[in-house]
Amino acid sequence: MRSGSPWLTAAIVVAALALLPVAALLFAALHGDGSLWPHLLRYVLPPALHDTLLLLAGVGVLVIALGTGSAWLVTAYDFRGRRIFEWALLLPLAVPTYIMAYAWMDLLHPIGPLQSGLRAMLGLAGPQDLRLPDVRSLPGCALVLGFVLYPYVYLTTRAMFLMQAASLLEAARTLGQGPRAVFLRVALPLARPAIAVGTSLALMETLNDIGASELLGVRTFTVSIYSTWVNRADLAGAAQIALAMLAVVVALLVVERAARRRQRYAVAAQKSRRMTPQRLTGGRAAAAIGALALPVLLGFVAPFCYLAARAVERVRFAGFPEGLVQVTLDTLKLSAIATLITVLAAMAVVYALRLRPGALAGGSERIATLGYAIPGAVLGIGLLAPLGAMDDGLATLIETLTGRPVTGLLLLGSSIGLIYAYATRFLAVAAGNLEAGFGRIAPALDHAGRTLGETAGGVLRRIHLPLMRPALAAATLLVFVDCMKELPATLLLRPLNVETLATHLYAEAIRGTYEDGVIAALLIIAAGLLPVILLSRVDGRQND
Repeated sequence: MRSGSPWLTAAIVVAALALLPVAALLFAALHGDGSLWPHLLRYVLPPALHDTLLLLAGVGVLVIALGTGSAWLVTAYDFRGRRIFEWALLLPLAVPTYIMAYAWMDLLHPIGPLQSGLRAMLGLAGPQDLRLPDVRSLPGCALVLGFVLYPYVYLTTRAMFLMQAASLLEAARTLGQGPRAVFLRVALPLARPAIAVGTSLALMETLNDIGASELLGVRTFTVSIYSTWVNRADLAGAAQIALAMLAVVVALLVVERAARRRQRYAVAAQKSRRMTPQRLTGGRAAAAIGALALPVLLGFVAPFCYLAARAVERVRFAGFPEGLVQVTLDTLKLSAIATLITVLAAMAVVYALRLRPGALAGGSERIATLGYAIPGAVLGIGLLAPLGAMDDGLATLIETLTGRPVTGLLLLGSSIGLIYAYATRFLAVAAGNLEAGFGRIAPALDHAGRTLGETAGGVLRRIHLPLMRPALAAATLLVFVDCMKELPATLLLRPLNVETLATHLYAEAIRGTYEDGVIAALLIIAAGLLPVILLSRVDGRQND
């Protein structure tokens, strides 16, 4: 057997399992009742497409403006507090979109703290005298999502700005270009690929969102999929809507690739000198601080402080919510199992490519990592049919072997389907970090280990794993937190007797019992802060 063949076989199996939900989705959609399509085309798809496209446009404009503007300010200028903003601008990544919506719905309620405080300051009597625009709207949803997701653009664009050679920007200044012209005519065009990548990630997260969209009254594709399956028990209809949503995802990816297709960039052989940030003082420094403080305040500080205050109030007067400890334990258990499986699967895929580089291993990796571009609701619907078929096969096998009939669901009634969805969706996160870790290890070490008689598994265990512990730790942490936060797939596939922190919070928000959900929200945010801290430290070391 050639070197690496077992790993290549494992990579092909992982890719096939990752592709199974999409294939099942296509089968369910094409073999559904054809009479449903006229209803979908007339009543479901047009409003879903309308709201989804408008939401994507609003979020796209906002994340580009906030992410690109903040990245340029902290890169091109120096002022008091700049170092703090470099990492503080990442904090909204710790807040899932549905928690952001949950917090701002309560904050901006007509009798909530902000509007009540504003009326008290103005001496007005009640909501009828002053009422701000309702956050439960499509513009409100776009604002909420934009202030959570802009760090995707900030991260990629700031990295690109830091890579730009100082000579290019200084040449523009010597030709008489002012700061605005240097940004618009030199720095911004060079950063377009990074902006496109960051924006596409933010828009993928927008498509995956269900909690914020439903809470804020926006009927996106994801909300339509969930309501069609849960409220109408119509798998074929949900699959057909999911197929239309998948077409939107593919269109986004095509547009993003086309936007960067003709752009080519070259760098000098020698390391480029980075630009020296220009010092800002007085009113300009205050304006920069205000512009950077706004997304941090609205995207993290305000909702976090409000939730913390409500949580303290809830515990003081009613104690710790009953059953939340069990919900937390279930969440940690599911996330830990899914993380272990995901990281192992990603290791198989990435290591197979290192051992046997070629079309087969490369194609397996690309297919296996497609799940991150597929929204959780689409994955959930795609897994229902194959898991149901596996249930039938297992029941028949058990009945044949034991002679006893099997009642109930075996896979769909357990956490296996949910863990499968987690692993498929977040395998790309683990694979990206592991691939970066392997990239820092010279191939000569592999050859030396094999020359000394080690197998491929022995080289991995005794050479690679000790050297790539930081990458492995980062992959594990990021996947674990993503599993804790995932809502759409969890709503569709979780067992009936199992709640996670995300579904618990969602249920409390739907019922309107906000005070019982704030502690779950804080626990999710606390878990989300861990990768943000890790990301800020890694980013700081790379940019020093």
